[in-house]
Amino acid sequence: MKKLIEQIVKFGVVGVIATLIDMGIYAIFCEIYKANGGLQSICIEKDWCTLATIISFSVSVTFNYIASMKYVFERREDMSRIKEFAIFMILSIIGLGINVAIIRGLNGWGLWVEKNAPGLIARFAYMYPKVIATLVVLVWNFVSRKMTLEKKEA
Repeated sequence: MKKLIEQIVKFGVVGVIATLIDMGIYAIFCEIYKANGGLQSICIEKDWCTLATIISFSVSVTFNYIASMKYVFERREDMSRIKEFAIFMILSIIGLGINVAIIRGLNGWGLWVEKNAPGLIARFAYMYPKVIATLVVLVWNFVSRKMTLEKKEA
């Protein structure tokens, strides 16, 4: 049990850093969209948020793979690094799908908050769906990676 708790803590640290990378890049893209009228004439906000999600995810998942396999999970001897990376990416892409579905599904709610909430709450309303999606995907990531990538104890 102690090992599992230590592993969850390490996963949490790696996850917090990856989340900061993900949300930071996402926020930068959203701020660029809000500040650039030309972008607003090219695509709708929902599509831009989807693109921002994919880009921020790609950068953070690369960091997450390297850190997770170095510090969190005990590598399996019977799995090549290429196979390990492929499985990690497949699981992460499923997580991305969950992430995008939640963000797209809650986009209207975020826009409602932006129009109806006061000040600072409204200013960062676009981040609320992202936070909810991140929490859901966090659970998916830990459980799916532990089940498929970690060395099984004898």
